[in-house]
Amino acid sequence: MLAKANRITSADDYRAVVRRGAKVAGAHTVSYLRSRESGTDARFGFIVSKKVGTAVRRNLLRRRLKAVCHEALGDGVRGVDVVVRALPGAAEVQWPELREEVLDALTRRSGRSAGRSVSAVASASVSASAAKGG
Repeated sequence: MLAKANRITSADDYRAVVRRGAKVAGAHTVSYLRSRESGTDARFGFIVSKKVGTAVRRNLLRRRLKAVCHEALGDGVRGVDVVVRALPGAAEVQWPELREEVLDALTRRSGRSAGRSVSAVASASVSASAAKGG
């Protein structure tokens, strides 16, 4: 579970990240990244609408997204707000593909505006996953 310091909780914060953040579209998710002060904790938020499926499917998907973000935090992601919006087909995606897509979004956008630390950490996470075969 993500600590409170690592969660986006207010509607205003969600709105700011989605409207002013850099958008990275994947096959099953759309990620919005917005830089924060360097040295601050990364914060994550999730948007999973009813179009994704039943409550059970939505909650399973949300838990998977939280697990990916928890892993990225463990690898040292800092200084960024991230909102991940799940698209309707995301509930059918297997864990490794979903994980890679979210970490790839952190990697792709970080080269432009979200900061070097996000890029380095996400690249390390994807590389470690490939080495494990997962």
